[in-house]
Parts: sequence; C-alpha cells; structure tokens
Amino acid sequence: MSNPFLEFLRPHKTVPTTPWTANSRWDLAPVRTVVLFVGLFIFGLGDSLLIQSEIGNAPWSVLAQGIANRLDITMGWSTFGISSLVLLLWIPLKEKPGFGTLSNIALIAIAIQVGVTIFPTQDSFGVGILYCLVGIAMVGIGSSLYITCGLGPGPRDGLMTALHNKSGIRIGRVRLGIEGTVLIAGWLLGGTVGLGTLMFATLIGQSIAISLGVVSRITAK
Repeated sequence: MSNPFLEFLRPHKTVPTTPWTANSRWDLAPVRTVVLFVGLFIFGLGDSLLIQSEIGNAPWSVLAQGIANRLDITMGWSTFGISSLVLLLWIPLKEKPGFGTLSNIALIAIAIQVGVTIFPTQDSFGVGILYCLVGIAMVGIGSSLYITCGLGPGPRDGLMTALHNKSGIRIGRVRLGIEGTVLIAGWLLGGTVGLGTLMFATLIGQSIAISLGVVSRITAK
C-alpha cells in the first residue's frame, strides 16, 4: 500500500498544465501574474539563503557574488546586470522573451537583495546546511510556479534551450556546460564555492520535479 504523503511528493516528469497556464508569452491575467510574481520572489529568496549560508552558492550566484565583490555593488544589482547581459545573447540565437522573462530579471534580483538583507549570514556549519536545504526547496517551489505560468523562460533557461535547439547538443550537456563555465568564472572572481554548491547541483532538479508534481496534484483537484 503506497504512502499518501510520498505519493503527494512524487516527482513530475513534465511541466503540467494548470488553471493559470498562459496560451502565449504575453497572455496576461490577474491570477497568472500574481502566481508568476510570487514564484519569482520565492525563487529569489531561496537563492539568497544559499548565499547567506556561507558554505557555497548556486553557480549563477557564485558569478554574481564574484562580480559584486569586484565592482563593489550589491548582489541584487549584480544579478540584474548578469540577467540583462544573458538576455542580449538571445538576439543572435533569435529567441524571443515574454512577460515572464522580463519579470524574472527584475523580481529575482530584488528578492535576492531583500533576502541577503533580512537573512543573517551564517557562521554555523549546521545552520548553513539548513539554509541550503530550505533554499533549494524554495528555488524548486518558485521555479514550479513561474514555469507553469507559461509566460516565457528566464534569461538563463532561454539561453539553454536556444543553444540546445541551435546546436542539437543534448539539453543536459548544454546546461552542464553553461553552469560549469559560470561556476569557474565566478570562482575565479572570488565567489563562494563549497558544499552548498554541490548540494544545489545535486538536489535542484529533484526539487523542481517534486514541486511540479505537487502543483499538478493540487490544481487537478
């Protein structure tokens, strides 16, 4: 006999269609927009927990932190600048942004800055681990909400899919190449790499899949 709770947390293999899923990248509606904004804000706060854990950031935050330290700017502005530059790479790849893409750039940067302001930096390794686990769960939840809106991928996800479509290289390998390049660049610039980075790389896929499953089952009822 299956456990109802474990069944509820069963990972989803695809992106489910929900009551708020759009028909196009600019198909706006009040509920859909709220879900998008909430999802992006949860994502950014989760990312900020990894930063404040002091035991290793997610790869893109490693780069953002390295640039922020070198240019003496905030993490929020660094994240915003990186996202904007990545979006420019869409032009030669002929990828088109949506409302969700532009919202991703602004809201995640704001949420990260809010998070690093309100969440205290940890010097306890145990609390740092907890920060990472909660942060990874929040990034998964936030991702599942904004992805199911169907209003366009974030700059990084759009770059990944566009490179995959243009090159024919498996999407997993494309993602690995992008994340690896970003991680090395961020580390060279002084961003924090550690156990938290490994935890994120290992667990984020499962976190998103579980969250998509939960969203699918809740909205199906």
